[in-house]
Amino acid sequence: MAAHSHTHAHSHDGIDWSSRLTALRQADELDGEAHRVVARRLVRALPDNPTVLDVGCGAGGMSVALVEALSARGGGTVVLVDGAPELLDVATGLARSAASYETDTSTTTVHIRPVLADLATERPADLAGPAQLVWASNVVHHLPDQRAAVLGLVDAVAPGGWLALAEGGLEGKFLPFDLGIGEPGLQDRLAAARAQWFVRMRENTEGAVRMAGGWNTALAEAGLVEVTAFSYLIDHPAPAKQAVRDWAVNRLQWHMEVAGDLLHPADRRTVSRLLDPHDSAFLGLRDDVFLLTANTVYVGRKP
Repeated sequence: MAAHSHTHAHSHDGIDWSSRLTALRQADELDGEAHRVVARRLVRALPDNPTVLDVGCGAGGMSVALVEALSARGGGTVVLVDGAPELLDVATGLARSAASYETDTSTTTVHIRPVLADLATERPADLAGPAQLVWASNVVHHLPDQRAAVLGLVDAVAPGGWLALAEGGLEGKFLPFDLGIGEPGLQDRLAAARAQWFVRMRENTEGAVRMAGGWNTALAEAGLVEVTAFSYLIDHPAPAKQAVRDWAVNRLQWHMEVAGDLLHPADRRTVSRLLDPHDSAFLGLRDDVFLLTANTVYVGRKP
């Protein structure tokens, strides 16, 4: 990949997010229904014509769900913030398509505003505050100082507005316990390797500060009240559609890229068979691949 495609914005965590576009879009497709339910739940409490800030919007999966939820209740503004131009372009295109659809009764107006920004150095409040809802999904854990990042998000919330932070949950599963090749229990060893990689990624992030405690504590300490949380499932049981198998192949590939060196050589051999389209064990053709994961959303109101 050419050097210029690495945006400065995501270099803190060492991940080239533009190269992850296909995988992000795949995941968004599979998470679509769950995202719509979450978006409706979050916008229900908002005043008319609110501003919603999608921080670290990625490929736009939740952006689209938020646009649809606002359309259904008369309109508003969705501000998309991301540091990778390729992702922001895709998210903006998808959000604009979703904003212009007509309901049976009327044409609702949702305004879309994209903002290219590096969240480690730029304050969300300066970019697009104050918003009645700030949504940030799996973005804070990539920033050097997570507590400072939460404070920055809270600054962007209008008084009486809400911050919804999607972080944590349960590690996704997609492999049966015994694949018929290699030692059973590969999924758990992949998860352990990924957890080790994550700790290493945080340690190697320049200026990284540890944040002890849970996300609810961080929200309360940042001055939010009525702090609660809910979790939602993404559940595509086996036998799953091809899109799930394709996602699983990409996911396993990504596990290898980031944490392959932390796996036992025997597991690495198993994985290379699972990723080989010419092998009888190829993951993309297995009927027993599935997707089951739980995401947690922490919510708090600004007094």
